[in-house]
Amino acid sequence: MSTIQPVIVTAKQDALLGFYTGLFGAEKIFRVPAEGPVFYIGLRIGDTDLGLVAETDAGTREAPRILLSIDVDDVDETLGRVEALGGSVSGGANDMPWGQRVAHIKDPDGNPVNLTQSIPGR
Repeated sequence: MSTIQPVIVTAKQDALLGFYTGLFGAEKIFRVPAEGPVFYIGLRIGDTDLGLVAETDAGTREAPRILLSIDVDDVDETLGRVEALGGSVSGGANDMPWGQRVAHIKDPDGNPVNLTQSIPGR
């Protein structure tokens, strides 16, 4: 379990499960309850845990409910798979002065996600 665990409250738990599993290779490591309609799904992406809480009344809010920054092997390749998995691209990939390639996307529930990749030699 991660020391800090981001949790997304969503009415679209199945869509988010498919998105984070398909795009980042997330593994389902925990669920509550063990059987029947699921309330909580624990995912592991690399060495980090992410929780998805089902709340049919989650609604949409003016400000994002969470921002995730996820390091990937290849920002451009990952960016190319976002829309097929129900997400949207907010901004193309750019090399940043601090040594990362970064792209901005949104998951199927509208949560902002930064895709990041270290640039060798910077």
